[in-house]
Amino acid sequence: MQIASGKVIDGQVVIDGELPEGADVTLLALDGEETFEVDAELEAVLLESIAQGRRRETISAEALIQEMRSRE
Repeated sequence: MQIASGKVIDGQVVIDGELPEGADVTLLALDGEETFEVDAELEAVLLESIAQGRRRETISAEALIQEMRSRE
């Protein structure tokens, strides 16, 4: 699984990045008015997760699922 962000331009979704030709995609349109609140601890975890993604310190979806199942 890959995650990509983008914008609608002239009626078409233009993403930041590349996906393989023929990839199945699911779109989630944000309306900009939705918010949520988290405590300081969860905010720190989320910000570090974003930083890891930007540094390309990621694992595959399969590895994530395997890790989650090992913790059950």
